[in-house]
Amino acid sequence: MNDAQRKGARLAGEDRSELSLELKRRYDGGESIRQLAAATGRSYGFVHRLLAEAGVELRGRGGATRRA
Repeated sequence: MNDAQRKGARLAGEDRSELSLELKRRYDGGESIRQLAAATGRSYGFVHRLLAEAGVELRGRGGATRRA
């Protein structure tokens, strides 16, 4: 992680695009948003937002579902 990608540092431009593509690749590979957040030192919301901006189709939460 370079200086521009430190926890809490504002990301813009190419740095943001690079991180977005990396997170997309890892998410598509099976990692969860929480795992990605922990690995990058970013919040769940930040990772979720970057994935959404990258056009990723987010997976469901899993676990038990409610019956109608």
